[in-house]
Amino acid sequence: MARPSPSPAFIQYIDDELLRAPMLFDQVVDGTVEQLRRGLASLGAADRSATSDLIQGLAAHRGRLGQIYTEALRSGANADKARETAPPGSAHAGSAKPGRPMKLALVEEDEVATDVELSHTIERIKTHAEHELRELRSYVAALVGDLDVSADHNPFRPEAHAKALWAAAQALPTSRGWQMHFMRQASAPLASVLRQSYAAASSRLEGMGIEPASYRTVIMPSGSRRSAGVETTYTPDLYRMRDSMRAPLDEAAPLRYEGQAGGQRRENWAEVARQAPNRLDRQAIELVSRLFEAIITDERVPPDVILLISRLHGPAMRLTLRDSSVLDQQSHPLWRFIHLFTYEAEMAPDTADPERRRLLRLAQQLIDQIAADPDQRPTIYRRAVQTVEEALRQRLQRRLSGQATQVGALQKLEHQALDGGDGGPDTIGGMVDLPVMDTVSADILVEAQASTTAPPPGAAAAAAWLASLEVGTWVRLFLDARWVHAQLLWVGDRGEVWLFGDGRSDATWAVRRGALLRLHGAALAKTLTMRSLLGRAALKVQQQVAVQGQR
Repeated sequence: MARPSPSPAFIQYIDDELLRAPMLFDQVVDGTVEQLRRGLASLGAADRSATSDLIQGLAAHRGRLGQIYTEALRSGANADKARETAPPGSAHAGSAKPGRPMKLALVEEDEVATDVELSHTIERIKTHAEHELRELRSYVAALVGDLDVSADHNPFRPEAHAKALWAAAQALPTSRGWQMHFMRQASAPLASVLRQSYAAASSRLEGMGIEPASYRTVIMPSGSRRSAGVETTYTPDLYRMRDSMRAPLDEAAPLRYEGQAGGQRRENWAEVARQAPNRLDRQAIELVSRLFEAIITDERVPPDVILLISRLHGPAMRLTLRDSSVLDQQSHPLWRFIHLFTYEAEMAPDTADPERRRLLRLAQQLIDQIAADPDQRPTIYRRAVQTVEEALRQRLQRRLSGQATQVGALQKLEHQALDGGDGGPDTIGGMVDLPVMDTVSADILVEAQASTTAPPPGAAAAAAWLASLEVGTWVRLFLDARWVHAQLLWVGDRGEVWLFGDGRSDATWAVRRGALLRLHGAALAKTLTMRSLLGRAALKVQQQVAVQGQR
């Protein structure tokens, strides 16, 4: 079933912003030209001449560049509208699919240089217009009915404007180096103009009678408002937390637990507690029960995963009666099992993905077996972890087998590139393709040449990071002007070509070693770590206990 169509107010907002886009681009060009002219006096003769040519090119092609900028914004806005109205799980739902065409191509260092500039432009806009972006986000969320502002629905985010600016820059009749130079010089004027544009858009929406979603008080069915919560891998000491809990059967201790989502009937934990005459055991039961309630009400976890976790609530309580080490949050197989299948489901967020469905079906079968086992011991959870890990290895092998032809071609390409037989510009030793940058300004050229003779700052750390990656590792990369979660599928025999698979689709990226080093050096590549559901839950319970202690 399709989602409701966008509201007329949302469509009007998009149309209004697109009508203003050419004027906005004109302001950016004016600010950039003024900035370039101010710097002319400090340049040498050659750079002054090249900068003057760039200024003249901007004046001569301003109208066409403005059209390209506007059309890029329009294309992105139309894609956002399609995703807002698409049924969940369809090809258009959720985040945008990768824009890189499905063909054999290496991500070279000059492409990464573009992504680095885009990331700098995006970050500059976000920093300069932080307040205005936050305010506008709440207004646009109200337009689409997202009362909790759970996502950014604004089609004109900083990423959209940065990509539109680069689309316009590429239409300049000059070398790629000077196109990037324009992009760099235009980032400050763009950030300044967008700050005013975002503030004006909020004022217009307020004038239309739109009430910002974040200002409302919304009571959810569970009786509590959604919370963005805290992202953490830290978990408080569960043993210390246990000692601060009110134990079931203690005087004034509650016998009915809070947060029983949807009114579902769970096991009577007071009866379970009666099997544990030791007060510490009863406190552990209380703590584990609260931890599960906190986890299954964490709205950042997908509903299908929450359903699976909730079915472990009862078995975990019985396990707690027999195994006090369940509070060893880092090593106990119960928590490792939960974190493992949750993390892998998060890496493949498309609910229609057959591999994701296969993983969750396996988790369901294992949980059914666990729940039916009257002898709750850590060994059954340890076996479950091993089974999931084996399934993940098989999944990785299936994906790699599907890329066998591409891997063979990439291996051949790697040998050709390193042996100098690829016939193209050699980018292995440098940061950019120097032979094609015929009119690069002196400061850019010096930077590029220096990179071929001396390692850039942080090179050792980047190399160590790359050496730490293993096949199957999930990483976060900034490619094609967007962040992606990608899994390392294959590394060339000579370590020059690295193949990554997108977590959201079947797309792959073949990335050269130098490009990865540059991404890491610019803080645009890092290894993903498994988020701790238990850590978030423990912090939430800790806060609840602190509040109860003040009463």
